Amino acid sequence: MSLDLLVDNLTNPAFLFFVLGILAVQMKSDLCIPANSSKFISLYLLFSIGFKGGQELAHSQFSLEIVWAVFFGLFIAAFIPLFSFYLLKRKLSIDNAGAIAAAYGSVSAVTFVTAVSFLDIQQIPFSGHMVAIMAFMEVPAIVVGVLLVKMHMQSNEGAPKLRHTLSHALTNGSVVLILGSLIIGILASDEQAEGIKPFTTDIFKGFLAIFLLDMGISSGKKLKDFFQNGYFVTAFAVLMPLFNGCWVALASQAVSDNPGDRFMFAVLAASASYIAVPAAVKIALPNANPGIYLPMALAITFPVNITLGLPIYYALSAMM
Repeated sequence: MSLDLLVDNLTNPAFLFFVLGILAVQMKSDLCIPANSSKFISLYLLFSIGFKGGQELAHSQFSLEIVWAVFFGLFIAAFIPLFSFYLLKRKLSIDNAGAIAAAYGSVSAVTFVTAVSFLDIQQIPFSGHMVAIMAFMEVPAIVVGVLLVKMHMQSNEGAPKLRHTLSHALTNGSVVLILGSLIIGILASDEQAEGIKPFTTDIFKGFLAIFLLDMGISSGKKLKDFFQNGYFVTAFAVLMPLFNGCWVALASQAVSDNPGDRFMFAVLAASASYIAVPAAVKIALPNANPGIYLPMALAITFPVNITLGLPIYYALSAMM
């Protein structure tokens, strides 16, 4: 791993605002981002990345590589929760193992957006279809996680709950917005896209910095309670994303020659969902403890990825 990449990532203003949020909590400051503002910024980031991905996809020639890339993304989203579940259930309850497995098989849109900013600094392009793959990867992990729990619990209520969960995952606001923005980006002409470029591109990094400040505040508030759950979940939240990111960075060369795409695959594999999955798991696995799976994804895995993970995944992707 290049030391320069790590230094660049650690001195990135967006990341420093994330650290500021954690420090503010430790200092018991009253600094906070209003809930409505935070939600708007989340929607803006998803809209922007989806629209720009659609524009990139509109200029890409459809090929077999795109088809294989989509299947590879779906495979990752189903395979990671499968082996994670059997590892987790040795130490945790079946419900908690399924919830955590689903979270780590799914993806974090915020980590994806941060990775886009990372590539922008390195001036490395990635394909627009990676945005669509990110959206597609939300659902399989949730379904696999819930199915594994139902198989082990042998519950007769599994089918109706699964249908409800699948419906919730497909209609989740983040999935609808990013897929909808992607389609609109494909349909919009270059002239039409140029008209909203100041909103979709020019202010993107500023909004990302404010959003990561909010994420830092949220993470800082959950750290203390999380560490009370023991060393196993902490070790899992640190090591699993690094493991997944590294093996996918190497394996993705089978479906893409683009270092930027391989890097994004690694980021998607390494990230853990703390928005879509918790919302779905609350319905499908009500006995799972959100005090475990939510801080794991948000307070541990997210910081690990944006500090150490991104430079490592990029170095592996570029090396291959």
